[in-house]
Amino acid sequence: MSARPCRAAVACAVVALLAGCGSRDAADGRGAVTAPSTAAATSTTAPCPQQPDTPASGGEVLADVTVDCLGGGRLALGRAQGVPTVVNLWASWCGPCREELPIVQQLADAAGGRLRVVGLVTKDTAANGAAFAADAGITMPTGVDAEGDLADVQGLRGLPYTYLLRADGSVAHLQLRPVTSLAELEGLVAEHLGVTL
Repeated sequence: MSARPCRAAVACAVVALLAGCGSRDAADGRGAVTAPSTAAATSTTAPCPQQPDTPASGGEVLADVTVDCLGGGRLALGRAQGVPTVVNLWASWCGPCREELPIVQQLADAAGGRLRVVGLVTKDTAANGAAFAADAGITMPTGVDAEGDLADVQGLRGLPYTYLLRADGSVAHLQLRPVTSLAELEGLVAEHLGVTL
């Protein structure tokens, strides 16, 4: 028996063993393999907050998309939020998101009860989102829109995007490019939501 068939058999056996280590059930469209454990069990993010059971109103509103959150609970994007809210759409594979997300977390840390700040993992898996959130020190509530339903309905291409929502759930502003500083993000919140931090 030559060395070549033997090496091929060993390689096939290793591939077969590794194939059983994960699941593609929640693949992000790029063939990512996710661990079988749930992201919520390992998430560093807070649970999503309770929301009023009232549809958003008052002009442009987000699509009626409801998602599970990494830290538990659910986030209904088409509902009134109860307080002015910042919703940041991001993904672990998005380079600009990796630079912007810590700034959004700084806003969440400064917000207190005057402003709600939530993340939305978009077109990415819960496992990838939870791992990146843990690595980046992200603790704000974060929903998971693995299929990108909100982005698709809203006609968004690429990431990141940041929605500023009034307490009634209506869209006050859509930030189409990444913010580069906390001061810039606080300025947008003050200008469009009337909340000074």
